Amino acid sequence: MRPDLPLIAARGLGVQRHGRPVLCDVDLILHPEERLFVLGPCGAGKSTLLLTLLGFVPASAGTIHVFNRPCRCEADFAPLRGPLGLLFQDSNDQLFGPTVIEDAAFGPLNQGLSAAAARERAWAALQQVGIDGLAERPVHELSGGEQRLAALSGVLAMQPTVLLLDEPTASLDSDSAARVSAVLAASGLPMVVASHDTALVDRLATRCMTLGGGPAPAC
Repeated sequence: MRPDLPLIAARGLGVQRHGRPVLCDVDLILHPEERLFVLGPCGAGKSTLLLTLLGFVPASAGTIHVFNRPCRCEADFAPLRGPLGLLFQDSNDQLFGPTVIEDAAFGPLNQGLSAAAARERAWAALQQVGIDGLAERPVHELSGGEQRLAALSGVLAMQPTVLLLDEPTASLDSDSAARVSAVLAASGLPMVVASHDTALVDRLATRCMTLGGGPAPAC
């Protein structure tokens, strides 16, 4: 793909949920090496926007192009779930493996890797986020911060090209939030981040956009 083309381009995006508009005429462009933060009040549609970019929520209007390819239906979006690594706001929606390393290996297994290669990829991701010491820990025994790091390691184990992150530091203590921030900074990946965390915005954002009215603050 040409480096001057956007990784993600959503134009005129509209979404309705339960018969009411959630997003209306939203434009989102992510270029290589950008860390785009999506800001706005609760209920503005930030989570919906991320889910729509991966086809989990259908758009009622507008267009989505990912890696310069149009995405209109499930067959278009399904191959992107991996190259676009989505971190859910609630780690309980993402963690289901019996142990931390088995959970992190699940995505690589689904990508067609052998059990040994998937475990190796998972181990490297756990080291990347600094929780390799928790590899054999049952996921239900993790703290909130450990769960968020475990979920992030599962995303990184799939070696994504772009990260989509929904409130990655929400409800975390300062130490856990700082670790998540450090891991994201060190990843070097382009990302779209929905967040209320001003410290995270200040550290990582290269550009901001706001949903729900009002101009985006300077980043």
